[in-house]
Amino acid sequence: MTLAEALSGGVVLLDGGLSNQLEAQGCDLSDDLWSARLLADGPGEIEAAHAAYVRAGARALITSSYQASFGGFARRGADVAGARRLFRRSVELARAAGGGAAWVAGSVGPYGAVLADGSEYRGRYGLSVRELAAFHRPRVEALVEAGPDVLALETVPDVDEAEALLRAVEGCGVPVWLSYTVDGPRTRAGQPLEDAFALAAGNGQVLAVGVNCCAAHDVLPAVETASRVTSGKPVVAYPNSGEGWNAARHTWSGPATFDAGLAPRWAEAGARLIGGCCRVGPAGIAELHAALHS
Repeated sequence: MTLAEALSGGVVLLDGGLSNQLEAQGCDLSDDLWSARLLADGPGEIEAAHAAYVRAGARALITSSYQASFGGFARRGADVAGARRLFRRSVELARAAGGGAAWVAGSVGPYGAVLADGSEYRGRYGLSVRELAAFHRPRVEALVEAGPDVLALETVPDVDEAEALLRAVEGCGVPVWLSYTVDGPRTRAGQPLEDAFALAAGNGQVLAVGVNCCAAHDVLPAVETASRVTSGKPVVAYPNSGEGWNAARHTWSGPATFDAGLAPRWAEAGARLIGGCCRVGPAGIAELHAALHS
């Protein structure tokens, strides 16, 4: 069964934050490559983190390529061929952890994630759509070589980058989901979500559109908007813990507000891919599984 077929029949449970699970396993993620560094230095840790989410009930795993880039790998001594192997490894590790029981989503994080300065929560990098598409296309090609079930164009902060990402995946032969990071009814760059979701409305390659790495209380109105604007296209929703990220100090602060009990309402409104993002661990995914199957 393809992921698209599964979404037509019900909800598919996503995993949670990969970085927090790796840290729980004792991994050091202080490098600018973040979890992608472990593709070279500790692939077994990545596979173990994916497996923890499978045990919690996840049936779709997002790869560790969110912050990966050819430039970032080059700074650690990898040539182009070596970098491509690391991108492919991210898919292979998730596939191995799933053991045939989970779909694999190749993560294509935003340009701001590669900068490692928190700018994915601001957008508006000063680059054109054409420049952003040229940056993302080699990452897409490297992931596609390993055969993921879907590409996750995730944590997108503004409409310009969403347009660039959709250009970058044209003709790659793999379906995608497009998910924005939002603040209330707007993207992080301040654009109305109606405009943001409209980009995916007539695009057959986009199997789902929605939000991630946002507060849980922002999910329901976003799901309702996405479903309305795209005339019922499946919606993806995976909020973070609700804590705030301090990019300068690389620390989280504030209370955790993630509430798995909200998920059934997201599903009723059209969400078909539901999970967690930063700081939502296997326990949170298990809670989602229970809430969605009660």
